[in-house]
Amino acid sequence: MNTQSHPNVQALIEDAVLPQGYAVRPAHPDDVSALTVLVNACFMEEVSTAPQSDEMFLADWGTPGFDRDTDTWVIHTLDGDIAAYGELWNVQEPHVHSFLWARVHPDHRDQGIGTYLLRRMEARAAEFIPLAPDDARIVTRTGAVKQAMPARDLLANEGYEQVRVFYRMVIEMDAPPPAPVWPDGITVRTAERTDADFRAIHAADAAIFQDHWGFLPVPYDRWLHWVENEPDFDPSLWFIAMDGDEIAAISLCRPRMTEDPGLGWIDDLGVLRPWRRQGLGLALLHHAFGVFWERGTRKVGLGVDAQSLTGATRLYEKAGMHVWRQSLSFEKELRPGIELSTQTLDEN
Repeated sequence: MNTQSHPNVQALIEDAVLPQGYAVRPAHPDDVSALTVLVNACFMEEVSTAPQSDEMFLADWGTPGFDRDTDTWVIHTLDGDIAAYGELWNVQEPHVHSFLWARVHPDHRDQGIGTYLLRRMEARAAEFIPLAPDDARIVTRTGAVKQAMPARDLLANEGYEQVRVFYRMVIEMDAPPPAPVWPDGITVRTAERTDADFRAIHAADAAIFQDHWGFLPVPYDRWLHWVENEPDFDPSLWFIAMDGDEIAAISLCRPRMTEDPGLGWIDDLGVLRPWRRQGLGLALLHHAFGVFWERGTRKVGLGVDAQSLTGATRLYEKAGMHVWRQSLSFEKELRPGIELSTQTLDEN
């Protein structure tokens, strides 16, 4: 670890005190099954679902720009039992936001492990500061489901502020959904498994989500890694709305979720600026619902910013979706400056 990259790094490391009886090391591929059990035990306690899989860990660790040796922390007892796990993500560019993600097994809570993990991850986040523009604001971000009060209390004690609410919304269909009504000139196709089409979809995705709160670009190689290593990737569920040769909107879906194989999922849905307010988003939703219905899937979900800058929640409610779960986003400022991520909508 390069403790000279920022004057506060060494102080942050020294401020992280590991409770007696525990040790820390980076994650190793042999840990995957135990980590999956740990993470799912935490989720079962919080939301009664088990969303993590071994494959998800391995795919994430292979992301370009992610270093398992420096960006993961396994807390274990002296007997080798895994008690907690944390990882830090800073793969968007410029490197001004680090996302911290950690879980402490219920049997090892209230001993200071969560505090230790948070502070160690903040020290690692500070090492990215030299990679950011000199005048940029630097923050760490993390999340917690609404009902996870111990996690929320820890974050408050460590100086984190709640900055956003996110919804998981679902529709449970008991009849075929309405047929999509496409704006004039729009056709829909599925994705082609070619570099040219993936690059076009990646560019459209970035253009759409530049109007999403907190957006920063993800380089193509990292985005492609996530696509190619998604176990349930199905290009026949990637719906691309075209206006001639131009992509006007996208709806990128997957057939199921690990936590609920009966739940179809819409990862990304959005309309590019020139084609908004024409009913295209609703048409894509109805199209996706219809394909899921034909495949025998009766429940479909997605994630959305509760205060969406583009009013997406109103669209989803209009389509018959309702809030299923809420999660909260928290952040802590490491250095003041100019905020480079999207905060407001400017369509001028």
